[in-house]
Amino acid sequence: MRVNERDPEPGSTADAVPGTVPETAIVTGAAGGIGEAVARRLAASGTRCVLVDRNPAVTEVAAEIHGTAVIGDLTDPQVSARAVTAAGERLDVLVLNAGRNSPDKDPATLDLDLYQQVVGVNQHSVVYGLRAALPVMRRHGGTIVVTASHAALKGVPQDPIYTMTKHAVIGLVRALSGTLADEGIRLSAVCPGLVDTPLTAAGRERFRAAGIPMLGADEVAAAVLDTLRTAPAGTELVVNPGRAPARYTPAPLP
Repeated sequence: MRVNERDPEPGSTADAVPGTVPETAIVTGAAGGIGEAVARRLAASGTRCVLVDRNPAVTEVAAEIHGTAVIGDLTDPQVSARAVTAAGERLDVLVLNAGRNSPDKDPATLDLDLYQQVVGVNQHSVVYGLRAALPVMRRHGGTIVVTASHAALKGVPQDPIYTMTKHAVIGLVRALSGTLADEGIRLSAVCPGLVDTPLTAAGRERFRAAGIPMLGADEVAAAVLDTLRTAPAGTELVVNPGRAPARYTPAPLP
């Protein structure tokens, strides 16, 4: 695992106001797709970004936005800890976006190594990220958005393991958002439909042939930023192709 830090360049967020510390964000899964798009939008708004991914290409994205790259597998809790260290003395924004799908549909024939990786990235890394970030965020407050999915809100038989992990994530948001709000930290989730990213690239042509619409990564990134900036704690924002994002409200228990 490596940390690649760049000195601030003229015009970067770090020297926008002499003597001040810029807003700082950590974005996981930032080598491409939604994470990269979120990081680029944050950087354009003046936020200093720490980008985390196991793909070394994250260093190129970080260099382009004058950010910091942390390369490592988020199933290792130390990677999240190193990202928080790289953020420095303050952490205002945390976007827990890293994820992967699973080709296994039948639990009886699961590849257990792959299963551990999928659960580790989609579910455990969210907990590791919170564990590392909350002690810093509790000093001055902050905002956290987790990338969930439609699969967090309904069963998706094409990928039951992914569905399970995203249900776990939305459950964590529901359980923690109120408590964290009392501490000045807003925790929410964005739940997009099918997104055209490297994660779905293998099925892109199949989806198009079937007439299944896909979201662009930047569309989802825009929803993430809107949630970060304006949404109340506990928001579950559903993003669909061709529609305005809408807040999801669970039905009350009978």
